[in-house]
Amino acid sequence: MDGTLVDTEGLWWRTTEEIAADLGHRLTAVDAAEVVGRAVEDTAAHLVTVAGRGAPEAVAAALTSAFFARVEAGAPLRPGARELLSALARDGVPFALVSASPRIVVDSVVGGALAHVPFRFTLSADDTPRTKPHPDPYRAAAERLGVRPQDCVAVEDSPDGAASAEAAGCAVLVVPSLLGVPGSPRRTFLPTLEGVDAQVLRRCLEGPVTA
Repeated sequence: MDGTLVDTEGLWWRTTEEIAADLGHRLTAVDAAEVVGRAVEDTAAHLVTVAGRGAPEAVAAALTSAFFARVEAGAPLRPGARELLSALARDGVPFALVSASPRIVVDSVVGGALAHVPFRFTLSADDTPRTKPHPDPYRAAAERLGVRPQDCVAVEDSPDGAASAEAAGCAVLVVPSLLGVPGSPRRTFLPTLEGVDAQVLRRCLEGPVTA
């Protein structure tokens, strides 16, 4: 969701910058791997560690509240996202949303920028014992869809998201946003979702494709 379908990674970064500043830490590119694509609790734990102050639970609550306020104010769709989701719905391809964001944020985005998109279901960080980069979310999604992970394509933008999907057994279409994502035999890289449809996703199951 974040950075893949909706342009919220920038909102998350600015939120984390503000909370980090409140703790006396200036967020830089060095922190990016612990911020982008990570669960709120992971980012909170990182901020507490680098700042040397604060309680992880309180920082996580502050991050969630501030990010939710920004998302509620509006989260624009990424280029090609609307067309891809419409094409999948038109072709009868089942699809779900798998996010490392809290349920409150997922529901806000799905009720706003992604309103009327016919997801079979949505999975948030609150819905599995472990979230990304662990494989739990994508394994749970495949099980609910009634298919093998190996027959699924995950669309991701971050290293942790891609790692989660690949560890679950999915093929991965990577459209990077804020962070670079390392390559692997199960990952296809495209610069944008523009022009991506069900046919492109099916080709991802056969191995990496090129633009």
